[in-house]
Amino acid sequence: MQHRHGSENSPSRLGLNGTMRSLRTVPGPRESTMNDRPHICVELLSNPAYLSGARELISSVCKRLGFDDLTCSKVALAVDEALCNVIRHGYKYAEDRPIWIRLWPLFDAEHRPDGVKLVIEDEAEQVDPETMKGRDLDDIKPGGLGVHIIRDVMDEVCYERREKVGMRLTMIKRVPRCCTPMRLSDRARVKRGAGDCDG
Repeated sequence: MQHRHGSENSPSRLGLNGTMRSLRTVPGPRESTMNDRPHICVELLSNPAYLSGARELISSVCKRLGFDDLTCSKVALAVDEALCNVIRHGYKYAEDRPIWIRLWPLFDAEHRPDGVKLVIEDEAEQVDPETMKGRDLDDIKPGGLGVHIIRDVMDEVCYERREKVGMRLTMIKRVPRCCTPMRLSDRARVKRGAGDCDG
C-alpha cells in the first residue's frame, strides 16, 4: 500500500491502515472525468475475498464523515452490491480483473461534511446504461436485487460507459443535516453555552 505520509486525509490519519492492508492504493485508471483528485483511490482484483475489506473501508470513512452507524452499513452494502455486480456480470467470476474504487468527501457552503461521492470503475464489457435497472421486484427469486438496493440506499446513482472500455458507476450519499458533525468553532460555542441544537 502506498499513500502520502502526513496528509490530512491519508489512511493513517483516518485510522484505516488495518482495513486497507489487503488492498492497494493506486493513481487510478488513466481516464478520468474528475478534475479534483479523489481522497481515496483503491484498486482491487475481482476476487470476492476482498469484498469484506472494501466494506470495512467504506463504512469507516463514512463514519468519520458524519453518517450514523446504520447509514454507514447501508452505504457499505451498496458498494458491496456494486462490486458483486462487476464480478458476477461484468467479469463472469474471473478473479484477476481490476476494479477501482474512488472516494471524495463532500462539503457544504459552510465547509461542513455534506456527504460522500463514490465512483466504481471496471474494464468489463460495456453495456447500455439504460439496462442497469435490476429485475422486476415481482419476480420472486433469490438474487438480482443489487441494483435496486443501490438505488434505494444512495441519493444519486449514475451508470455510464467509460471512454474506451468498461463501465463507471457514480454514487452520492448525503449526510442528513441532523447527523452532520459540528465544526470545531461551533462545538466551542456550545461548550460555553452560547448555542443549543434545539434552539
